[in-house]
Amino acid sequence: MSHEHHATRRVGQVKEVTSLSNPIVKDIKALSSKKMRDETRSFMAEGLKLVIDALELGWTIRTLVYAKNVKDKPQVVQAATRAFARGGLVLEVSEKVLSSITRRDNPQMVVGIFEQRFTALKDVRPGADETWVALDRVRDPGNLGTVIRSVDAAGASGVILIGDSTDPFSLETVRATMGSIFAVPLVRTSVAEFLAWKKTAGVSVVATHLAGAVDYRKIGYRDKPVVLLMGNEQSGLPDELAVAADALARIPQAGRADSLNLAIATGIMLFEARRHLLTLDERS
Repeated sequence: MSHEHHATRRVGQVKEVTSLSNPIVKDIKALSSKKMRDETRSFMAEGLKLVIDALELGWTIRTLVYAKNVKDKPQVVQAATRAFARGGLVLEVSEKVLSSITRRDNPQMVVGIFEQRFTALKDVRPGADETWVALDRVRDPGNLGTVIRSVDAAGASGVILIGDSTDPFSLETVRATMGSIFAVPLVRTSVAEFLAWKKTAGVSVVATHLAGAVDYRKIGYRDKPVVLLMGNEQSGLPDELAVAADALARIPQAGRADSLNLAIATGIMLFEARRHLLTLDERS
């Protein structure tokens, strides 16, 4: 086994893997655990387009895995060449191994293992036309992934994760971002750090809150960068965050449902805030 492991380190050589008990395959599969992702600071993304986009955006690839039956595709060859050039490992595997790695019966034919990337909150200094989303203790991977995707679609600048959040680099979250994980800066912080940052960052914090008196369409978005602050799925925003907001907004609801899904509510707020900012741009 040790010899086999050593052979994979030869740059410029594709390593063929058909065994599910191969140590590298085991290491990749272990990334389904947060502990392992944290220890290795890496994560998995599936799909040729995603891998190509990530490489173009300069993300560090640790391992590229592709199915034997697509090895002659020009884009696969190109991705493999790029991965090699950046010191990555390249594995050509059977579909059985790919299914095992991705836990899917019909897996994508290409998978990349990338290095995680976080931005420090102190380095976030938004410009006047920027919008950021801050999520308090977001718990659902699908919600977080959808918010990241929506931030990308709305042309907003990034996502700030406050408190004990679900892992943005889990397979479920990465899948839900549909590739936007590579385009949207992510920040991890505490309530205290976020409140301290708000005082000096020159931002306007608009929070959605059950006690929000102002219809979200009537919020006066001033010529300041906006941070949309959204509460946890179950408990909403804690008082210490709500009182620090510059405005509390509510999304009026007419039907029998008494609340909106977090990702949907964030999307509604995002596109409204962006519309205001873009209208302000046009006026100036």
